[in-house]
Amino acid sequence: MEEELNPFKIAQKQLDEAAKIMELDEATHAMLREPMRTLIVSIPVKMDNGKTKVFTGFRVQYNDAKGPTKGGLRWHPEESLDTVKALAAWMTWKTAIVDLPYGGGKGGVICNPKEMSDSEKERLARGYIRALGRFIGPEKDIPAPDVYTTPQIMAWMMDEYSKIVGYNAPGVITGKPLEVGGSKGRADATARGGMYVLREAAKYIGLPLEENEGKMHKSYEELEKLEETMPAENAVTVAIQGYGNAGQFAHLLIKRLFRNAKVVAVSDSKGGIYFEEGLPYNRTAEVKSKTGSVINYEGASRITNEELLELDVDILIPAALENVIRHDNAENIKAKIILELANGPTTPEADEILHKNGRLVLPDFLANAGGVTVSYFEWVQNINGYYWEFEEVYEKLDKKMSKAFWDVINTQKEYKEKGKDIHPRTAAYIVSIQRVAEAMKIRGWI
Repeated sequence: MEEELNPFKIAQKQLDEAAKIMELDEATHAMLREPMRTLIVSIPVKMDNGKTKVFTGFRVQYNDAKGPTKGGLRWHPEESLDTVKALAAWMTWKTAIVDLPYGGGKGGVICNPKEMSDSEKERLARGYIRALGRFIGPEKDIPAPDVYTTPQIMAWMMDEYSKIVGYNAPGVITGKPLEVGGSKGRADATARGGMYVLREAAKYIGLPLEENEGKMHKSYEELEKLEETMPAENAVTVAIQGYGNAGQFAHLLIKRLFRNAKVVAVSDSKGGIYFEEGLPYNRTAEVKSKTGSVINYEGASRITNEELLELDVDILIPAALENVIRHDNAENIKAKIILELANGPTTPEADEILHKNGRLVLPDFLANAGGVTVSYFEWVQNINGYYWEFEEVYEKLDKKMSKAFWDVINTQKEYKEKGKDIHPRTAAYIVSIQRVAEAMKIRGWI
């Protein structure tokens, strides 16, 4: 039977599975299946050629029982409301899994920023805020950068919102440049948070992923300057699908934070490469930067994105698109640990197969929660007007991510003792749903 690949249907199916296992009451389940608020806006923008173009924008505020909604803003020519709804749902579970005082939200604009000038992007950014200004704010809904949006775009949005309210309001947006209230440690937060989870997972299954003493809380700028060491003969092998922000930082960090990790394969939208001796981060990133794709790395074997997923490696890191691990290829996945830095890379059918085969899936809304966690830290710093150094940010992130991992594992063990063999994604859902449902109950919603 053909799998349902609609992202929101998948998000609902994952929720339904967890709700059934935990015997969630009908009213709470019904409320959590749909967004609390869905906003669709038209944004007129005067383009450089003098003509006005009208863009469609979305903002979904999924649930705010635990606090203001929080989530990124995507600019993409194929953006859809169902995608934004799914991502808002996953943000609800993501903020809950790391126990932040937030709900989940997400935004999007249908546009192609690659075909737009900087001035057109600025007018679109400001137009989006004018259209939604009444519905967002530091105590309401806090956007952040996502696909094809940048810290500069966030700065324009923060400035426009500040003009509307009549005072500087840096807490309305996170992911800003440092000069206007951004946080140190935000750039690599998604990948670094994943590394902390990966370290704990390696301890859990007995994978010898040895930590590099004293490097876990160094900034990525410091780590980039460190010389890469050759991994030992018994190196833990890693494949990374997707070489954008999260994928590149994952490559840098795993090569620097763990003394015996060896990245043997990476890929981007044009294809992948395999090099058994291990791909050095500096050279791979340089090839990507200068030529536009990792496939131009001389001396490595060309592979497809599909072949990369099925390599015989210890750790697989999907850091690109959704629905890449499905029922038709899950049986061929050989990695012991799958660290989902992408959103929604594994379908529900594939989850069952991977769990049956003993693969440990670290689900997206746990594995990539580092980004929203440091965004939360940025918001806290904005509110207090006091800013932290890298080491403090990373230490706090480490604690949040490590605790979240063990909350999931302990929930999985708890249900196994009850005779229910659930996979980690369902366990993660149960942890998150319990926290959101309890907030709803205490507030008197249900």
